[in-house]
Amino acid sequence: MSILEKAKTLSKLSLFTRKAIAAIKKIPRGKVSTYGMISAMAGNPRAARQVVWILNSYSEWNNLPWHRIVNRNGRISLAKGRGYELQKALLQKEGMRFSKNDIIDFDKYLWKLK
Repeated sequence: MSILEKAKTLSKLSLFTRKAIAAIKKIPRGKVSTYGMISAMAGNPRAARQVVWILNSYSEWNNLPWHRIVNRNGRISLAKGRGYELQKALLQKEGMRFSKNDIIDFDKYLWKLK
């Protein structure tokens, strides 16, 4: 998809979707956010499932760091064998460590919009 095509597509997206994409793009390497935090930053704190849809629909062509989004408990939401291992590997490559129960320490790795 060309830059012009991407711009046209983005202009057709809802304001919530555009804000969510912008927030996701801001998450720095070595940090994570949650579906709910992204939805709140985009203007609707009750739209965490919409963030899941956005990640599924727009990550590839918009180069979103989809792997930096986890659930509110600090866990990867993808099932094992269905992307879990890839997401964990990408986060570990960025320096994140997991507990024995595969939980990310939010005190250390949670990103908050400033």
